[in-house]
Amino acid sequence: MKIVVLAGGNSTEREISIVSGTGVCRALRSKGHDAVLIDVFTGERGNSSELFPAEYDVDAVADAIRTHDGEIEELTRDPERGFFGEGVLEAAKEADIAFLALHGANGEDGRIQAAFDLLKIRYTGSGYLGSAISMHKGLTKRILHDGGVPTSPWYTMQKGQAIADPSAYGLEFPLVVKVNRGGSSVGVYIVRDQAEYSEAVEKAFELENQVVVERYIYGREFSVGVIGGKALPIIEIAPKEGFYDYKNKYTAGSTVETCPAVLSEALTAKMQRYAEAGFRLLRIDGYGRLDFLMEADGSMYCLEANTLPGMTPTSLLPQEAAQTGMDFADLCEELIRISMRRYSEETA
Repeated sequence: MKIVVLAGGNSTEREISIVSGTGVCRALRSKGHDAVLIDVFTGERGNSSELFPAEYDVDAVADAIRTHDGEIEELTRDPERGFFGEGVLEAAKEADIAFLALHGANGEDGRIQAAFDLLKIRYTGSGYLGSAISMHKGLTKRILHDGGVPTSPWYTMQKGQAIADPSAYGLEFPLVVKVNRGGSSVGVYIVRDQAEYSEAVEKAFELENQVVVERYIYGREFSVGVIGGKALPIIEIAPKEGFYDYKNKYTAGSTVETCPAVLSEALTAKMQRYAEAGFRLLRIDGYGRLDFLMEADGSMYCLEANTLPGMTPTSLLPQEAAQTGMDFADLCEELIRISMRRYSEETA
């Protein structure tokens, strides 16, 4: 297959996206596919004059993409510039499918997916609706709660309308303050008193115009990948220090990850049922990952959903898939297969 792996972008998760895209592109080429890596925002795809060259150095293209990192902020502010880099849409149209190795805003939030739907470009992962819903943490929590999937008590607030006293919503410290549409735990703060709360709210509103505040759940953290509506083995995430923030997610050795998680059969089945239910409720297509916290008494709460989870070989979803006998390259092909199935069903 001819596959364009789209990575980079202009979100706070640009670097993680490049790492994901590089790994995916390398894996797909190892399977014999004509896969190429392109920065969705700058259009950078290396020096080749051909779109799908026979000789291809994935790492060299990734390095070329990174040379634009210093330009991203300025390009984003340019009112005359659109989002897609030069030649990106044309390349995606030529491919059999675009593999979205994108994370965060303008990649995981449904806008690219909606544009591709209108342009009849095939792509991996969830459609625009599930992507948009899942990126919105406040809406995600409301839908999960109303659908019977437990989530921690919360409220949302808009910039300029900050809620000074959490007790007005029945919440007590400690609390979690986080931006509504962020990823990779960027803009997440654990606060233990009023002073920390006020400071965190101010910092969060510097990043986004909507903020979610929720009760802090003290317990074990888990993640459950779902492919084609079926939950994978659960992985437990135990940071050696602090919580599972950006540093602990992407610094080698900072977190102990156990898969399959050491849980009773009953608790395993319960969490997987919640993950599959959340997957359906949030209208996620193809694949995704839902994150959970569980208290000592077995009470569990769904934190959020990721429609384009990290795809480095050591990311959570690939680790879970490996427990089913699927290596990283096989997983990349499987994600393409189930995504292509959606298009065959639409034309059936």
